[in-house]
Amino acid sequence: MVALPALRALLRTRDFRQLFAVRLVGQFGDGLLQSALATFVLFSPERQPDAVKVATAFAILLLPYSIVGPFAGVLLDRWRRQSVLVRANGLKAVLVVPIILLVLASNDGPLLGVAVLVVLGVGRFVLAGLSASLPHVVQGPNLVTANALTPTSGTIMAAVGAGVGIVLRGVLGGGDTGSMLVLVAAAIAYVGAGALALTIGRDRLGPDGTRPGDTVRGIVIGLADGIRVLASRGPAVRAVGMVAVNRVSFGLLTAAGLLLVRVTFHPAEDADAALRDFGVLTGAAALGALIGAILTPWATRRWDVVRWSAAVMVQAGVIGIGCVIAGSLAPSFPILLVGALSIGLSGQAVKVCSDTTLQRDIPDDHLGRVFTLFDMIVNVSLVGGIVIMALVSPTTGQAPVLYALTGIGLISAALWYLRYRPRRVRTEV
Repeated sequence: MVALPALRALLRTRDFRQLFAVRLVGQFGDGLLQSALATFVLFSPERQPDAVKVATAFAILLLPYSIVGPFAGVLLDRWRRQSVLVRANGLKAVLVVPIILLVLASNDGPLLGVAVLVVLGVGRFVLAGLSASLPHVVQGPNLVTANALTPTSGTIMAAVGAGVGIVLRGVLGGGDTGSMLVLVAAAIAYVGAGALALTIGRDRLGPDGTRPGDTVRGIVIGLADGIRVLASRGPAVRAVGMVAVNRVSFGLLTAAGLLLVRVTFHPAEDADAALRDFGVLTGAAALGALIGAILTPWATRRWDVVRWSAAVMVQAGVIGIGCVIAGSLAPSFPILLVGALSIGLSGQAVKVCSDTTLQRDIPDDHLGRVFTLFDMIVNVSLVGGIVIMALVSPTTGQAPVLYALTGIGLISAALWYLRYRPRRVRTEV
Protein backbone atom coordinates (compact mmCIF):
# COMPACT_ATOMS: atom_id res chain seq x y z
CA MET A 1 0.00 0.00 0.00
CA VAL A 2 0.99 3.66 -0.30
CA ALA A 3 3.01 4.24 2.88
CA LEU A 4 1.13 6.54 5.21
CA PRO A 5 4.29 8.39 6.32
CA ALA A 6 5.14 9.11 2.67
CA LEU A 7 1.59 10.26 2.03
CA ARG A 8 1.64 12.53 5.07
CA ALA A 9 4.98 13.94 3.96
CA LEU A 10 3.54 14.76 0.55
CA LEU A 11 0.47 16.48 1.95
CA ARG A 12 2.55 18.54 4.36
CA THR A 13 4.33 20.14 1.39
CA ARG A 14 2.51 23.36 0.50
CA ASP A 15 3.63 23.47 -3.14
CA PHE A 16 2.58 19.87 -3.68
CA ARG A 17 -0.86 20.54 -2.19
CA GLN A 18 -1.33 23.51 -4.51
CA LEU A 19 -0.25 21.59 -7.61
CA PHE A 20 -2.44 18.68 -6.56
CA ALA A 21 -5.45 20.99 -6.16
CA VAL A 22 -4.93 22.40 -9.67
CA ARG A 23 -5.08 18.86 -11.06
CA LEU A 24 -8.14 17.81 -9.06
CA VAL A 25 -10.27 20.86 -9.91
CA GLY A 26 -9.21 20.87 -13.57
CA GLN A 27 -9.90 17.17 -14.08
CA PHE A 28 -13.25 17.49 -12.30
CA GLY A 29 -14.07 20.06 -14.99
CA ASP A 30 -12.88 17.61 -17.67
CA GLY A 31 -15.31 15.02 -16.29
CA LEU A 32 -18.17 17.52 -16.48
CA LEU A 33 -17.24 18.39 -20.05
CA GLN A 34 -16.96 14.78 -21.17
CA SER A 35 -20.26 13.77 -19.55
CA ALA A 36 -22.05 16.66 -21.27
CA LEU A 37 -20.64 15.65 -24.64
CA ALA A 38 -21.30 11.94 -24.12
CA THR A 39 -24.94 12.54 -23.24
CA PHE A 40 -25.33 14.93 -26.16
CA VAL A 41 -23.65 12.83 -28.88
CA LEU A 42 -23.68 9.15 -27.85
CA PHE A 43 -26.50 8.71 -25.33
CA SER A 44 -29.40 10.60 -26.86
CA PRO A 45 -32.22 8.37 -28.11
CA GLU A 46 -32.37 10.30 -31.38
CA ARG A 47 -28.61 9.88 -32.00
CA GLN A 48 -27.89 6.14 -32.35
CA PRO A 49 -24.18 5.27 -32.13
CA ASP A 50 -22.32 2.54 -33.95
CA ALA A 51 -18.69 1.44 -33.72
CA VAL A 52 -17.60 3.85 -36.45
CA LYS A 53 -19.33 6.80 -34.77
CA VAL A 54 -17.74 5.90 -31.45
CA ALA A 55 -14.31 5.68 -33.08
CA THR A 56 -14.84 9.01 -34.82
CA ALA A 57 -15.83 10.70 -31.56
CA PHE A 58 -12.75 9.44 -29.76
CA ALA A 59 -10.49 10.29 -32.69
CA ILE A 60 -11.76 13.87 -32.61
CA LEU A 61 -11.02 14.04 -28.88
CA LEU A 62 -7.56 12.46 -28.94
CA LEU A 63 -5.79 11.98 -32.26
CA PRO A 64 -5.39 15.48 -33.75
CA TYR A 65 -3.83 16.83 -30.54
CA SER A 66 -1.39 13.93 -30.63
CA ILE A 67 -0.07 15.24 -33.93
CA VAL A 68 0.64 18.75 -32.64
CA GLY A 69 1.27 17.84 -28.99
CA PRO A 70 5.07 17.48 -29.16
CA PHE A 71 5.35 21.12 -30.19
CA ALA A 72 3.60 22.07 -26.95
CA GLY A 73 6.15 19.98 -25.04
CA VAL A 74 8.98 22.16 -26.31
CA LEU A 75 7.15 25.20 -24.97
CA LEU A 76 6.71 23.52 -21.59
CA ASP A 77 10.50 23.39 -21.37
CA ARG A 78 10.81 27.09 -22.27
CA TRP A 79 7.88 28.82 -20.57
CA ARG A 80 7.27 29.08 -16.84
CA ARG A 81 5.08 26.09 -16.12
CA GLN A 82 3.15 27.98 -13.45
CA SER A 83 2.14 30.57 -16.07
CA VAL A 84 1.14 27.77 -18.43
CA LEU A 85 -1.19 26.28 -15.80
CA VAL A 86 -2.81 29.65 -15.10
CA ARG A 87 -3.32 30.73 -18.70
CA ALA A 88 -4.19 27.35 -20.19
CA ASN A 89 -6.96 26.75 -17.64
CA GLY A 90 -8.35 30.22 -18.33
CA LEU A 91 -8.20 29.53 -22.06
CA LYS A 92 -10.10 26.26 -21.59
CA ALA A 93 -12.90 28.14 -19.84
CA VAL A 94 -13.16 30.61 -22.72
CA LEU A 95 -13.08 27.86 -25.34
CA VAL A 96 -16.04 26.06 -23.75
CA VAL A 97 -18.28 28.94 -24.85
CA PRO A 98 -18.41 27.90 -28.56
CA ILE A 99 -19.30 24.35 -27.48
CA ILE A 100 -22.18 25.71 -25.38
CA LEU A 101 -23.49 27.65 -28.38
CA LEU A 102 -23.27 24.59 -30.66
CA VAL A 103 -25.13 22.43 -28.13
CA LEU A 104 -27.84 25.08 -27.84
CA ALA A 105 -28.17 24.90 -31.63
CA SER A 106 -28.33 21.05 -31.48
CA ASN A 107 -25.30 20.93 -33.78
CA ASP A 108 -23.42 17.64 -33.40
CA GLY A 109 -21.51 17.96 -36.68
CA PRO A 110 -17.86 18.73 -37.57
CA LEU A 111 -17.91 22.18 -35.93
CA LEU A 112 -18.60 20.58 -32.56
CA GLY A 113 -15.74 18.16 -33.15
CA VAL A 114 -13.32 21.00 -33.86
CA ALA A 115 -14.46 22.98 -30.80
CA VAL A 116 -14.07 19.96 -28.51
CA LEU A 117 -10.69 19.17 -30.05
CA VAL A 118 -9.37 22.61 -29.17
CA VAL A 119 -10.53 22.47 -25.54
CA LEU A 120 -9.21 18.99 -24.84
CA GLY A 121 -6.03 19.77 -26.75
CA VAL A 122 -5.32 22.56 -24.29
CA GLY A 123 -6.30 20.15 -21.52
CA ARG A 124 -3.67 17.61 -22.56
CA PHE A 125 -1.15 20.46 -22.57
CA VAL A 126 -2.12 21.20 -18.95
CA LEU A 127 -1.73 17.54 -17.89
CA ALA A 128 1.73 17.33 -19.48
CA GLY A 129 2.68 20.51 -17.61
CA LEU A 130 1.49 19.02 -14.33
CA SER A 131 3.59 15.88 -14.86
CA ALA A 132 6.69 17.89 -15.79
CA SER A 133 6.21 20.13 -12.73
CA LEU A 134 5.88 17.33 -10.18
CA PRO A 135 9.65 16.67 -9.64
CA HIS A 136 10.02 20.33 -8.60
CA VAL A 137 7.74 19.89 -5.58
CA VAL A 138 8.49 16.23 -4.68
CA GLN A 139 11.90 14.60 -4.41
CA GLY A 140 13.43 11.23 -3.55
CA PRO A 141 11.44 8.05 -2.89
CA ASN A 142 8.27 10.08 -2.46
CA LEU A 143 8.25 10.90 -6.18
CA VAL A 144 6.70 7.58 -7.19
CA THR A 145 4.20 7.81 -4.34
CA ALA A 146 3.26 11.21 -5.79
CA ASN A 147 2.99 9.63 -9.23
CA ALA A 148 0.69 6.99 -7.78
CA LEU A 149 -1.46 9.55 -5.99
CA THR A 150 -1.81 12.46 -8.38
CA PRO A 151 -2.79 10.96 -11.76
CA THR A 152 -5.00 8.38 -10.06
CA SER A 153 -6.75 11.03 -8.00
CA GLY A 154 -7.14 13.11 -11.16
CA THR A 155 -8.70 10.16 -12.98
CA ILE A 156 -11.05 9.59 -10.06
CA MET A 157 -11.99 13.27 -9.98
CA ALA A 158 -12.73 13.14 -13.72
CA ALA A 159 -14.97 10.13 -13.07
CA VAL A 160 -16.64 11.98 -10.18
CA GLY A 161 -17.09 15.01 -12.43
CA ALA A 162 -18.68 12.79 -15.08
CA GLY A 163 -21.04 11.30 -12.51
CA VAL A 164 -21.94 14.71 -11.14
CA GLY A 165 -22.51 15.92 -14.69
CA ILE A 166 -24.92 13.07 -15.42
CA VAL A 167 -26.85 13.71 -12.21
CA LEU A 168 -26.79 17.48 -12.70
CA ARG A 169 -28.09 17.14 -16.25
CA GLY A 170 -31.02 15.07 -15.02
CA VAL A 171 -31.79 17.51 -12.21
CA LEU A 172 -31.70 20.41 -14.68
CA GLY A 173 -34.29 18.79 -16.92
CA GLY A 174 -32.15 16.65 -19.22
CA GLY A 175 -31.92 17.09 -22.96
CA ASP A 176 -29.66 19.52 -24.75
CA THR A 177 -30.40 22.30 -22.24
CA GLY A 178 -29.17 20.12 -19.39
CA SER A 179 -26.00 19.34 -21.32
CA MET A 180 -25.44 23.06 -21.90
CA LEU A 181 -25.71 23.87 -18.20
CA VAL A 182 -23.23 21.11 -17.34
CA LEU A 183 -20.83 22.73 -19.82
CA VAL A 184 -21.22 26.03 -17.96
CA ALA A 185 -20.24 24.23 -14.74
CA ALA A 186 -17.15 22.82 -16.51
CA ALA A 187 -16.06 26.32 -17.54
CA ILE A 188 -16.41 27.48 -13.92
CA ALA A 189 -14.21 24.58 -12.78
CA TYR A 190 -11.50 25.58 -15.27
CA VAL A 191 -11.54 29.14 -13.93
CA GLY A 192 -11.12 27.71 -10.42
CA ALA A 193 -8.13 25.58 -11.49
CA GLY A 194 -6.44 28.61 -13.02
CA ALA A 195 -7.03 30.64 -9.84
CA LEU A 196 -5.43 27.87 -7.75
CA ALA A 197 -2.39 27.83 -10.03
CA LEU A 198 -1.92 31.54 -9.27
CA THR A 199 -1.12 30.65 -5.65
CA ILE A 200 2.07 28.80 -6.73
CA GLY A 201 5.32 30.76 -7.05
CA ARG A 202 6.07 31.84 -10.63
CA ASP A 203 9.43 30.04 -10.79
CA ARG A 204 8.60 27.14 -8.47
CA LEU A 205 7.67 24.64 -11.19
CA GLY A 206 10.60 25.19 -13.55
CA PRO A 207 11.90 24.57 -16.07
CA ASP A 208 15.50 24.60 -14.87
CA GLY A 209 18.09 26.40 -16.98
CA THR A 210 17.83 29.23 -19.48
CA ARG A 211 16.69 28.85 -23.07
CA PRO A 212 16.56 31.32 -25.96
CA GLY A 213 13.37 32.78 -27.36
CA ASP A 214 10.92 30.56 -29.20
CA THR A 215 11.01 30.21 -32.98
CA VAL A 216 9.44 27.67 -35.31
CA ARG A 217 12.90 26.35 -36.11
CA GLY A 218 13.72 26.16 -32.41
CA ILE A 219 10.53 24.22 -31.70
CA VAL A 220 11.30 21.71 -34.47
CA ILE A 221 14.88 21.31 -33.22
CA GLY A 222 13.63 20.96 -29.65
CA LEU A 223 11.15 18.28 -30.70
CA ALA A 224 13.88 16.32 -32.47
CA ASP A 225 16.07 16.71 -29.39
CA GLY A 226 13.31 15.35 -27.16
CA ILE A 227 12.89 12.31 -29.42
CA ARG A 228 16.66 11.77 -29.39
CA VAL A 229 16.87 11.95 -25.60
CA LEU A 230 13.96 9.56 -25.13
CA ALA A 231 15.34 7.12 -27.71
CA SER A 232 18.74 7.06 -25.98
CA ARG A 233 17.24 5.79 -22.71
CA GLY A 234 16.42 2.11 -23.15
CA PRO A 235 14.46 1.67 -19.90
CA ALA A 236 12.35 4.75 -20.70
CA VAL A 237 11.61 3.55 -24.23
CA ARG A 238 10.54 0.13 -22.98
CA ALA A 239 8.37 1.69 -20.28
CA VAL A 240 6.63 3.84 -22.90
CA GLY A 241 6.16 0.72 -25.05
CA MET A 242 4.39 -1.08 -22.21
CA VAL A 243 2.00 1.82 -21.72
CA ALA A 244 1.32 1.93 -25.47
CA VAL A 245 0.30 -1.75 -25.57
CA ASN A 246 -1.83 -1.26 -22.48
CA ARG A 247 -3.59 1.76 -23.99
CA VAL A 248 -4.38 -0.05 -27.23
CA SER A 249 -6.21 -2.66 -25.20
CA PHE A 250 -7.85 0.00 -23.02
CA GLY A 251 -9.12 1.91 -26.06
CA LEU A 252 -10.48 -1.25 -27.64
CA LEU A 253 -12.25 -2.30 -24.44
CA THR A 254 -13.63 1.19 -23.79
CA ALA A 255 -15.33 1.18 -27.17
CA ALA A 256 -16.48 -2.39 -26.52
CA GLY A 257 -18.01 -1.43 -23.18
CA LEU A 258 -19.86 1.50 -24.70
CA LEU A 259 -21.33 -0.66 -27.49
CA LEU A 260 -22.26 -3.46 -25.10
CA VAL A 261 -24.21 -1.24 -22.70
CA ARG A 262 -25.76 0.83 -25.49
CA VAL A 263 -26.81 -2.00 -27.83
CA THR A 264 -26.57 -5.42 -26.14
CA PHE A 265 -27.63 -4.72 -22.55
CA HIS A 266 -30.41 -2.19 -23.29
CA PRO A 267 -32.93 -1.47 -26.05
CA ALA A 268 -32.03 1.42 -28.34
CA GLU A 269 -34.69 3.73 -26.91
CA ASP A 270 -33.46 3.30 -23.32
CA ALA A 271 -30.44 5.59 -23.65
CA ASP A 272 -30.63 6.81 -20.04
CA ALA A 273 -30.24 3.29 -18.63
CA ALA A 274 -27.32 2.66 -21.00
CA LEU A 275 -25.70 5.89 -19.84
CA ARG A 276 -26.08 4.88 -16.19
CA ASP A 277 -24.51 1.48 -16.86
CA PHE A 278 -21.64 3.05 -18.77
CA GLY A 279 -21.08 5.37 -15.81
CA VAL A 280 -20.95 2.37 -13.47
CA LEU A 281 -18.57 0.60 -15.87
CA THR A 282 -16.32 3.66 -15.93
CA GLY A 283 -16.50 3.80 -12.14
CA ALA A 284 -15.33 0.18 -11.92
CA ALA A 285 -12.34 0.99 -14.11
CA ALA A 286 -11.59 4.05 -11.92
CA LEU A 287 -11.80 1.89 -8.80
CA GLY A 288 -9.34 -0.53 -10.40
CA ALA A 289 -7.04 2.42 -11.11
CA LEU A 290 -7.25 3.46 -7.46
CA ILE A 291 -6.37 -0.06 -6.32
CA GLY A 292 -3.46 -0.10 -8.76
CA ALA A 293 -2.17 3.20 -7.41
CA ILE A 294 -2.43 1.97 -3.81
CA LEU A 295 -0.68 -1.33 -4.51
CA THR A 296 2.08 -0.05 -6.78
CA PRO A 297 4.33 1.66 -4.20
CA TRP A 298 4.09 -1.37 -1.90
CA ALA A 299 4.64 -3.89 -4.72
CA THR A 300 7.58 -2.13 -6.32
CA ARG A 301 9.40 -1.85 -3.00
CA ARG A 302 9.25 -5.65 -2.72
CA TRP A 303 9.82 -6.49 -6.38
CA ASP A 304 10.69 -3.74 -8.87
CA VAL A 305 8.91 -1.59 -11.45
CA VAL A 306 9.58 -4.02 -14.31
CA ARG A 307 8.29 -7.17 -12.62
CA TRP A 308 5.28 -5.37 -11.16
CA SER A 309 4.36 -3.88 -14.55
CA ALA A 310 4.65 -7.30 -16.15
CA ALA A 311 2.57 -8.94 -13.40
CA VAL A 312 -0.35 -6.53 -13.71
CA MET A 313 -0.31 -6.86 -17.50
CA VAL A 314 -0.56 -10.64 -17.21
CA GLN A 315 -3.47 -10.43 -14.76
CA ALA A 316 -5.25 -8.06 -17.16
CA GLY A 317 -4.67 -10.46 -20.05
CA VAL A 318 -6.05 -13.41 -18.07
CA ILE A 319 -8.61 -12.07 -15.58
CA GLY A 320 -9.66 -8.83 -17.29
CA ILE A 321 -10.00 -10.19 -20.81
CA GLY A 322 -11.56 -13.43 -19.56
CA CYS A 323 -14.28 -11.47 -17.78
CA VAL A 324 -14.91 -9.27 -20.82
CA ILE A 325 -15.37 -12.35 -23.01
CA ALA A 326 -17.67 -14.05 -20.51
CA GLY A 327 -19.60 -10.87 -19.69
CA SER A 328 -20.23 -10.00 -23.33
CA LEU A 329 -21.41 -13.46 -24.33
CA ALA A 330 -23.59 -14.31 -21.31
CA PRO A 331 -24.40 -11.34 -21.32
CA SER A 332 -23.62 -10.44 -17.69
CA PHE A 333 -23.04 -6.90 -16.53
CA PRO A 334 -21.49 -7.87 -13.11
CA ILE A 335 -18.86 -10.03 -14.83
CA LEU A 336 -18.11 -7.14 -17.19
CA LEU A 337 -17.57 -4.90 -14.15
CA VAL A 338 -14.90 -7.27 -12.81
CA GLY A 339 -13.15 -7.08 -16.19
CA ALA A 340 -13.24 -3.28 -16.13
CA LEU A 341 -11.75 -3.23 -12.62
CA SER A 342 -8.92 -5.55 -13.71
CA ILE A 343 -8.10 -3.49 -16.81
CA GLY A 344 -8.21 -0.25 -14.82
CA LEU A 345 -5.81 -1.65 -12.21
CA SER A 346 -3.34 -2.72 -14.86
CA GLY A 347 -3.45 0.56 -16.75
CA GLN A 348 -2.80 2.74 -13.71
CA ALA A 349 -0.06 0.53 -12.25
CA VAL A 350 1.85 0.46 -15.54
CA LYS A 351 1.42 4.21 -16.01
CA VAL A 352 2.71 5.03 -12.51
CA CYS A 353 5.81 2.89 -13.04
CA SER A 354 6.43 4.38 -16.49
CA ASP A 355 5.98 7.98 -15.28
CA THR A 356 8.58 7.39 -12.61
CA THR A 357 11.01 5.76 -15.03
CA LEU A 358 10.80 8.78 -17.32
CA GLN A 359 11.15 11.30 -14.49
CA ARG A 360 14.27 9.52 -13.24
CA ASP A 361 15.91 8.94 -16.61
CA ILE A 362 15.09 12.14 -18.54
CA PRO A 363 16.87 15.47 -17.80
CA ASP A 364 14.55 18.18 -16.45
CA ASP A 365 14.99 20.51 -19.42
CA HIS A 366 13.60 17.75 -21.64
CA LEU A 367 10.83 16.51 -19.36
CA GLY A 368 8.10 18.71 -20.84
CA ARG A 369 8.61 17.59 -24.42
CA VAL A 370 9.16 13.95 -23.42
CA PHE A 371 5.95 13.86 -21.37
CA THR A 372 4.07 15.47 -24.24
CA LEU A 373 5.53 12.87 -26.61
CA PHE A 374 4.36 10.31 -24.06
CA ASP A 375 0.86 11.81 -24.19
CA MET A 376 1.00 11.63 -27.97
CA ILE A 377 1.85 7.92 -27.85
CA VAL A 378 -0.88 7.26 -25.28
CA ASN A 379 -3.51 9.07 -27.36
CA VAL A 380 -2.51 7.42 -30.64
CA SER A 381 -2.57 4.02 -28.93
CA LEU A 382 -6.02 4.67 -27.45
CA VAL A 383 -7.42 5.72 -30.80
CA GLY A 384 -5.70 2.76 -32.46
CA GLY A 385 -7.51 0.36 -30.15
CA ILE A 386 -10.84 2.11 -30.75
CA VAL A 387 -10.34 2.04 -34.54
CA ILE A 388 -9.55 -1.69 -34.38
CA MET A 389 -12.81 -2.20 -32.50
CA ALA A 390 -14.70 -0.15 -35.09
CA LEU A 391 -13.26 -2.13 -38.01
CA VAL A 392 -13.63 -5.62 -36.55
CA SER A 393 -16.45 -5.65 -34.01
CA PRO A 394 -20.15 -6.11 -34.74
CA THR A 395 -22.43 -3.30 -33.55
CA THR A 396 -23.35 -5.37 -30.49
CA GLY A 397 -19.77 -5.29 -29.20
CA GLN A 398 -19.71 -9.09 -28.90
CA ALA A 399 -16.28 -9.97 -30.38
CA PRO A 400 -14.72 -12.81 -28.32
CA VAL A 401 -11.94 -13.62 -30.82
CA LEU A 402 -10.80 -9.98 -30.85
CA TYR A 403 -10.81 -9.88 -27.05
CA ALA A 404 -8.80 -13.12 -26.86
CA LEU A 405 -6.18 -11.69 -29.22
CA THR A 406 -6.02 -8.59 -27.03
CA GLY A 407 -5.30 -10.76 -23.99
CA ILE A 408 -2.52 -12.57 -25.86
CA GLY A 409 -1.03 -9.20 -26.77
CA LEU A 410 -0.99 -8.05 -23.13
CA ILE A 411 0.69 -11.25 -21.93
CA SER A 412 3.25 -11.16 -24.77
CA ALA A 413 4.17 -7.55 -23.94
CA ALA A 414 4.72 -8.52 -20.29
CA LEU A 415 7.06 -11.35 -21.24
CA TRP A 416 8.98 -9.03 -23.60
CA TYR A 417 9.39 -6.46 -20.83
CA LEU A 418 10.75 -9.06 -18.42
CA ARG A 419 13.28 -10.21 -21.00
CA TYR A 420 15.05 -6.84 -20.91
CA ARG A 421 14.91 -6.41 -17.15
CA PRO A 422 18.35 -5.33 -15.86
CA ARG A 423 19.92 -7.29 -13.01
CA ARG A 424 19.63 -4.30 -10.67
CA VAL A 425 16.49 -2.18 -10.89
CA ARG A 426 15.54 0.75 -8.67
CA THR A 427 12.55 -0.53 -6.76
CA GLU A 428 11.08 2.25 -4.66
CA VAL A 429 7.86 3.85 -5.84
